Amino acid sequence: MPALFQPFKLKDVSLRNRIVVSPMCQYSSVDGIANAWHQVHYPALARGGAGLVIVEATAVSPEGRITPGCAGLWTDEQAQALEPIVVNIKEAGAVPGIQIGHAGRKASANLPWEGDDHMKDGDPRGWQTISASAIPFGNNLPKVPTAMTLEDIARVKADFVAAAIRARDAGFQWLELHFAHGYLAMNFLSRHSNQRTDLYGGSFENRSRFLVETAIAVREVWPQNLPLTTRLGVLEFDDRDEETLEESISLVKKFKDIGLDLLDVSIGFSTTSAKIPWGTPAFLAPIAARFKREVGLPVTASWGIDVPELAERTVADGQLDLVTIAKAMLANPHWPYYAARKLGVEKASWILPAQYAHWLERYRTGA
Repeated sequence: MPALFQPFKLKDVSLRNRIVVSPMCQYSSVDGIANAWHQVHYPALARGGAGLVIVEATAVSPEGRITPGCAGLWTDEQAQALEPIVVNIKEAGAVPGIQIGHAGRKASANLPWEGDDHMKDGDPRGWQTISASAIPFGNNLPKVPTAMTLEDIARVKADFVAAAIRARDAGFQWLELHFAHGYLAMNFLSRHSNQRTDLYGGSFENRSRFLVETAIAVREVWPQNLPLTTRLGVLEFDDRDEETLEESISLVKKFKDIGLDLLDVSIGFSTTSAKIPWGTPAFLAPIAARFKREVGLPVTASWGIDVPELAERTVADGQLDLVTIAKAMLANPHWPYYAARKLGVEKASWILPAQYAHWLERYRTGA
């Protein structure tokens, strides 16, 4: 059996294979509440055969949304709307996960297909953004955020805790903290966005304080037998990458001591001048392997791992424990079945529900 289709166990959670559906924003919620779109979308991805389906970046507060269409988990009504989705993901054979976060200075934006830029001042759909410092991201996101007070910081940490409790009570079995992609956690961690002079700025210890304190607070309420993970922007692809990586390794060691169980290796996205090697397949896999080797946590990564043979190699070679697939899964929700066939699995019908598997296997054999 290919390495990609070996089961994976973390805490009390067992995945049927190493394929993860990446948390991909759908921008289709109303007041943060999941609806018919989500009720079809997520179970369909689970039926495709993935081991883990992570629900999109879900805001811990109204101002933490990227756009007005983003999912939320700051009310009980939002949590209740997710409960049937959790049930249906489980019934399809996948583990239900969710990613929670706060968009920081990148919040209050238009939907991607409506501009993907900050909403104009005066737009009634928009709101004032907050961040570590009053520094805008730039380019199409020029809104100047309000520098957070200590009271703001305490409030947002409490929002993460409340969202984690709601995720737990809704039945999710895997929680990912979104500490990447230029959102609020990265606003604190990155020198590009943090110019504070208090306990949350300056030194690495201070810049990482918000992330560490938030992780500690969430760890206290998330069940010990279920995986608590984080997607971390471990480098920016700027002129400080080695320094940033060393700091990130130190931070992940703290996360391990706190009790986080897996690292999702990603990019900081904190600067408009980043030189990201988009054309290089699986370019984060060797970096993830370094974290796995130096910290001793299982790792996953995405970006440029959409070819089955490449996904297989990253797992078989020990670079990644799990492979996180995004757009390729949208293009083909049955990507795991496709991957199994490409990797030479003789009879791959066990990956899919019988309603699909019977006919697809007959189609494959010409019966």
